[in-house]
Amino acid sequence: MKIAELLEESTRVKKELCGQTSELEKIERVSKAVVKALKNGCKVVLFGNGGSAADAQHIACELAGRFKKERRGLPAISLTTNTSALTAIANDYSYDEVFSRQVEGIVGKGDIVVGISTSGNSINVIKGMEAAKRRGALTVGLTGSTGGKLGKVVDICIRVPSNDTPRIQEAHITIGHIICQLVEEGLF
Repeated sequence: MKIAELLEESTRVKKELCGQTSELEKIERVSKAVVKALKNGCKVVLFGNGGSAADAQHIACELAGRFKKERRGLPAISLTTNTSALTAIANDYSYDEVFSRQVEGIVGKGDIVVGISTSGNSINVIKGMEAAKRRGALTVGLTGSTGGKLGKVVDICIRVPSNDTPRIQEAHITIGHIICQLVEEGLF
């Protein structure tokens, strides 16, 4: 049955990720870095395009609202939610600048900036991460198996072992949930 095959493929990608110690260690490093940043009064900023934009919003919401614990809100924002900023920057500059211009205005030293791109080659995500590095943020990429150009730009690149966009996105939201849980446990 096709449904069972798709579920098995999604599970296979996550099991393969589970077997990659280096990627699991990166997830742990990011979680600890987020805890440290939040303890130091810094924030988490996320962005991506399409489904990755939705994942950025979802993860930011879990941190700002709550994941599993009743607790105070945490400073987390997705740069994909301000349609006025997105459309004005795209119109006045170019779509390639929609994240970098926002990063220049709100990201500071010690912040954690997460760029999500299944291919790792989204120009606006790469430019946003380059701007974040110039601002002194720790940069994190969530990508597919190769990491693309983004993997060469960020401080930490978590690569999902797949080239299939839906499977990569399913793993990205799982990674996001794991980070949210570890952050809650680390802070509260």
